[in-house]
Amino acid sequence: MSKPTLAELRAFMAVAEHRSFRRAADLLGITRSSLSHIMRGLEDRLGARLLHRTTRSVSLTETGERLLKRLDPLINGLDAALEDVAGEEGKLTGELRINGSEGAIRILLRNIVPAFLARYPDIELDLVAEGRLVDIIGQGFDAGVRLGEAVPQDMIAVRLSSDLRFLAVASPHYLAAHPAPETPDDLSHHRCIRQRLPSGKRYRWEFQKHGQEVAVDVPGSLTLDNTQLMTEAALDGLGIAYVPENYAHEALKAGRLIAVLEDWSPQIPGLFIYFSGNRHIPASLRAFIEMVREKSG
Repeated sequence: MSKPTLAELRAFMAVAEHRSFRRAADLLGITRSSLSHIMRGLEDRLGARLLHRTTRSVSLTETGERLLKRLDPLINGLDAALEDVAGEEGKLTGELRINGSEGAIRILLRNIVPAFLARYPDIELDLVAEGRLVDIIGQGFDAGVRLGEAVPQDMIAVRLSSDLRFLAVASPHYLAAHPAPETPDDLSHHRCIRQRLPSGKRYRWEFQKHGQEVAVDVPGSLTLDNTQLMTEAALDGLGIAYVPENYAHEALKAGRLIAVLEDWSPQIPGLFIYFSGNRHIPASLRAFIEMVREKSG
């Protein structure tokens, strides 16, 4: 039996981890047909079937599971050794993929990315901004950035921002014609700029005061799925929007927006960058986390 190549073993691990030829091929930078050919060649070399393939799914055979269990610490240990040697020379390389909300990626671009790329110019950053919460491991990301309450419990989380608030905001022009609400129930008499979640559902505005929690399905003739657009719509006098305070900060400071129901808007945990502690952490991600700690400390 000829020995498998390291490239073949890495390809097998990618398919095994993502349970998808398409995702594994995308991450490896090859076509699905090439990856399928590599897997057939590996099985022929070993004289054993490693994968169950159907038109819709990929799963490991019992032999494949045993091989993955033995390979995982060996390949990860090899990667760690190579990265440590490169790190000693101060030349970290590779690609780092991070998924986050649009607001989270904006904060990374403003506060972290410039200094990180200046220090590690050979690392390629792939930042994906999207509203829906994804499985970062299954989708091939090294890390994610979300509000603390949305971080999966089995992940390691590092704080990126301080606690924040969601605020109901409106323009002075709008409030001149519509008396400001004093309680969440008063929103029923207002034009509200509603938010469509990535799931397709409308977001219910959440308020809290003295232990009382209220979730309001507000009325309104305008629904948007983008926080920046919601803020701009409020600036244009189209109604009351409910947005993270950082989106409205400059307009509030300039008096172009006014916050209402502030006493119903408590602080919530801010943004965290999170990653799995159950697999090898690339040196590039370790360096990025250290930069986050350095800039957010």
